[in-house]
Amino acid sequence: MKHPSNREFFAYWDGKRGAERAPDRSDIEPGAVRELLGDIFVLSYDDAGFPFRVAGTRVCALLGRDLKDKSFSALFAPDDRRPIEDIVAVVAEEMLGVVAGITATAQDGSLSHLELLLLPFNTRAHTPISLTGLLAPFGRSHSVLSDFKLTSWRYLAHPPQRFVPRALRKLAIARGLMVYEGLR
Repeated sequence: MKHPSNREFFAYWDGKRGAERAPDRSDIEPGAVRELLGDIFVLSYDDAGFPFRVAGTRVCALLGRDLKDKSFSALFAPDDRRPIEDIVAVVAEEMLGVVAGITATAQDGSLSHLELLLLPFNTRAHTPISLTGLLAPFGRSHSVLSDFKLTSWRYLAHPPQRFVPRALRKLAIARGLMVYEGLR
């Protein structure tokens, strides 16, 4: 991750998940990431293009409109919609985070560079699947952006499992008939 906001949000999310694959949505406290709230959003995972459930003020300002119930994948250029939908599916279903580089076109035709972080929430029975993310521009963007294009992405692997060391015992050479209980 290159953007400091993404590193900070990932560190907070990672601390909240502990040994789990992802934290519960209720574990994320807005007050703890107060400085980042303008760049954070929450997506609903369904077939309607992954609509925004919540979007921060800076994210809405970057796109020049309120994003509530708008499609996340519709922000991307037509050629990049399928890849971003596949990435969102991996984040939600496989519970892997992803960091992606994005370019967007400003109103004056210039390109802006952004970094996207997508992170899953733990799933529960009878609740809709959702995920969170942070969209951070590199430098100041004073123009409304459109036609997002993926330039790169990388999945964030799970931390290695911490195994408890087992005591290894040498087996004595057994002669004759031995019965091991519990084995089939």
